[in-house]
Amino acid sequence: MTSRPLAGRAAVVTGASRGIGRAIAEELADAGARLCVTARDPDGVRGCVAALRARGADAVGVAGSVADPAHLWEVIERTVAAYGRVDVVVNNAATNQPSGPLMDADPDAWRTAFTVNVEAPLRLVQCAWRAWMGEHGGAVVNVCTEGAAHVGPHVGAYGTSKAALLHLTAQLAGELGPSVRVNSVSPGLVRTEMARFVWERAEEAVAAGLPTGRIGEPGDIARAVRWLVSDEASWITGADLLVDGGTRVRAASPTGDSGAVQQQLRHHLPGA
Repeated sequence: MTSRPLAGRAAVVTGASRGIGRAIAEELADAGARLCVTARDPDGVRGCVAALRARGADAVGVAGSVADPAHLWEVIERTVAAYGRVDVVVNNAATNQPSGPLMDADPDAWRTAFTVNVEAPLRLVQCAWRAWMGEHGGAVVNVCTEGAAHVGPHVGAYGTSKAALLHLTAQLAGELGPSVRVNSVSPGLVRTEMARFVWERAEEAVAAGLPTGRIGEPGDIARAVRWLVSDEASWITGADLLVDGGTRVRAASPTGDSGAVQQQLRHHLPGA
C-alpha cells in the first residue's frame, strides 16, 4: 500500500469534532484525502478543521445537525464546491437517546434516534450519489456498534436503530454496486467521552476479559475505516467489520470472564 492511498480523493466525515469521528478524519487526511467534516458544535468543527490543516491536509467544515436534510445537502455541495468531487462518505454521527426501557420511551425521542442513526446516513448517501458517486463511484462506511447484536437494558432505541443501519448498509451495497461500495464498522468499547461512564469505572475488568487485553482507542476504528475505503478493500462490500478487541470471543486467559465483558458492554453505548 502506498503511504497516501487516498491522495486526490474527497471525503465527508460526520460527527467529526471528537472521538471516533475526529480520529477517522485525521486518519483519512494522513492517507491523502481532502476532507469536509461536520458536527453540531461550530467550535468543534472549527477545531477539527484547524487540526487537519495543521497536519498538512486540505480541509473544510460545515456545522449543523445530520437530522436536518438541508444540512446534508449543504455538506455535499460544500465538498463538491471545494474539491470538485466526493469519493468517500463516513456516517459516524449518532445519538444514544432515548435511553431506558422502551415501554417508557417517548415516541418523538424514539423517532429522533432513527432520524439521526438511520435516515440521515441514507439521505447523505443519496446526496453524494446524485452529486458525484452515481457517475463516478465511491465508498461508504457506516459506523455501527458491536452492541447491535445484543439485547440489553436501557439501550433499546440505540441498538434497534443501529441494527437497522446494519441492514441499510447491506441493502445499499446491493443497490449501488458495482460502482459504489458500502460497508460498516462495528466498534466495541472505545475510549471516547460518550463511553466514559463505562470504561472509566470498569476498564480493568473489561480489558481482562478481552483476548487483546485492552479496550479500544479511536484510532483502532479509524484505521479500519481507512482500509475499507481504500482500493485494498476493492472486493469488499456489504460487510460489517467487527472491531471489538475480541468481545465475542472467550478470552483464553484464566482471568478472562467473557460473561462479565458481555454484561458490561450491553450497558455500553459506543459513540462518536
